[in-house]
Amino acid sequence: MRILVSGAGVAGPVLAYWLTRHGFSVTVVERAPTPRSTGGHAVDLFRPAMTISEKMGVLPRVEERATGTHRMTVHQEGAPRPVRVDLSKIFSAASDRHVEIMRDDLSEIYYDAGRGDVEYLFGDSITAISPDGVVCFENAAPRRFDLVVGADGLHSTVRRLGFGDESRFSAFTGAYFGVLNLPNVSGLDGELLIHVGVGRTAGMYGAPHLGDARVLFLFRSERELDYHHHDVPRQKRLLRSAFDGLHPDVDRWLDELDRTPAFYFDSITQLRMRTWSRGRVTLVGDAGYCPGAAVGGSTTLAVVGAYVLAGELARAGGDHERAFPAYERAMAEHVRGSHAAALSAAKTLIPTSRLGVRGLAQGARLISALPARPSRALLRLTTKNARLYNSIAIDDYPPPPIASRGRVGLAGDSAGGFGAG
Repeated sequence: MRILVSGAGVAGPVLAYWLTRHGFSVTVVERAPTPRSTGGHAVDLFRPAMTISEKMGVLPRVEERATGTHRMTVHQEGAPRPVRVDLSKIFSAASDRHVEIMRDDLSEIYYDAGRGDVEYLFGDSITAISPDGVVCFENAAPRRFDLVVGADGLHSTVRRLGFGDESRFSAFTGAYFGVLNLPNVSGLDGELLIHVGVGRTAGMYGAPHLGDARVLFLFRSERELDYHHHDVPRQKRLLRSAFDGLHPDVDRWLDELDRTPAFYFDSITQLRMRTWSRGRVTLVGDAGYCPGAAVGGSTTLAVVGAYVLAGELARAGGDHERAFPAYERAMAEHVRGSHAAALSAAKTLIPTSRLGVRGLAQGARLISALPARPSRALLRLTTKNARLYNSIAIDDYPPPPIASRGRVGLAGDSAGGFGAG
């Protein structure tokens, strides 16, 4: 059975790895010309994603590339002195198995894990999916696949082709985020430096293996901003306007916008779909159920979703009419929970009042100052995301014997076409 996966970020390579282990023939198409290497921003892997990484044999590399952030200095807008926080204590109290890692480092690790068994088409994108299963590409010749999976993120091409315009499913949360790379002139190593004001938060951090630093900007907006997601100059102007006057440090970070080698800007948007599958097309990760970038733990959700989708296809012997509903049933509760937790996290990370600004800093300081047992008890009340993702139980989907791999299901016309319903 031939399966096409669109997207080589996080969900795509994880899905490809497990599909090949279960005996499917997999091709991954990725718009970028090469595997991602700009670093991206830091993401969290909670217990189930760590377990899946361990099953893939890549956990040592994941832990080796961890950012190592263990201190946080919080500057409140208008406050004379910063608040210093012991992050390592907070992380250990919130989760017994957790790693923070740069997104593109994680993508590279997952790509390396399975690339020997997967065909990758870089610098290309899907343009059409016909009812008989023929997929057209921007550059490659048309080919027929039995299934197509969109693992291509919030602005998914597969979702647009198979389900309709993004606006039908996206829900704006009232916030935006931006990420840029800049020289680590402050020499940050294991420290997160944050400036917090009403409706806006900016943080800078570094990691031992990075040659530069990253800055993450989060801000609120009562209305959706007018820009195209490919109009980078407009995005930079909006970011400058949102953070004007917060702090001289932030002004210096913004000065790097015209020189940064890597920049990303987008709304914090949730994807809310009644189903992620239609005919022989399905979605995984942010393409189907993004809880909200930068606030929602979407990376762990994507890893779990990819693992479950591959496992249910194997369990059903390649029968997507059984596998897709089983996949959606297995993930539905986790997706609903992640959407609710993301909205709550956004309120904390981007305070809406001066009281909220003080509460963010003082709450973090209190937790880090308390002895271990009381701090863990308090964190159980405040870290909804960590509790949600750590509670996800993953099933075991044993792969077939090596000799039987590559023989799952039917191929070509015998498997039928792509239905619209």
